[in-house]
Amino acid sequence: MDIQAIIAELRRAAEASAQDHRVEAGEPGYLTLDGRINCGEPIMGIEGAPAGGP
Repeated sequence: MDIQAIIAELRRAAEASAQDHRVEAGEPGYLTLDGRINCGEPIMGIEGAPAGGP
């Protein structure tokens, strides 16, 4: 699994959400997640990425 795909999907979910949260990936190998994130949506996006999904 590509870490960049995970970061991109978490950022996409943060932008699409009405919740106030943020995703930072400034230091290689580390993420800072601040706020509440619905894990179901990013997981489905990450799983679909290798299959060529949206």
